[in-house]
Amino acid sequence: MLPRPTIEAFDAWLAARSLRLEAIVVGGSALALLGVTDRQTRDVDILQPELPEEIALAAREFAAHLRAQGVELADDWLNNGPTQLAEVLPEGWSLRVRLAFEGAALRLSVLGRADLLKTKLALCDRGTDLADCIALAPTAEELQQSEPWLAIQDANPMWPDHVHATLDDLRRRLGHDV
Repeated sequence: MLPRPTIEAFDAWLAARSLRLEAIVVGGSALALLGVTDRQTRDVDILQPELPEEIALAAREFAAHLRAQGVELADDWLNNGPTQLAEVLPEGWSLRVRLAFEGAALRLSVLGRADLLKTKLALCDRGTDLADCIALAPTAEELQQSEPWLAIQDANPMWPDHVHATLDDLRRRLGHDV
């Protein structure tokens, strides 16, 4: 599933039911909505707000409708999985969101570039997130500015060293001098 066609179809689905959703999307779907990557994602992670029950129900019905047409889409494709992220994002993150999609019933924003980059860097030792980080093509300065925030995201005493090594690996991959 590529997010934009699915989002456009879901927008029409919601509009036909007189439902509206304004939300902040994170993760791979946010990158796809921005055109940074076109990789397939299995879900759309909503940071805020908590999905109203009528929207969650409409999303499940939409998934069942697509499955009946042979398209694989899980019932929980639209979810609030990352809501706890809002508690640890850098101060003022909500002031930096930007609109990524506006349809008849959906208005989807994404985190600002620096905040979105940090969320991806926090997991960039995972294959998918590493590819996303490379696709974002952060500058050496952006990586340096991200490191202090990343270093405090885990209580493991080895975490800051892991962050530093991971960022050094990313710097090498991006052609930045280490």
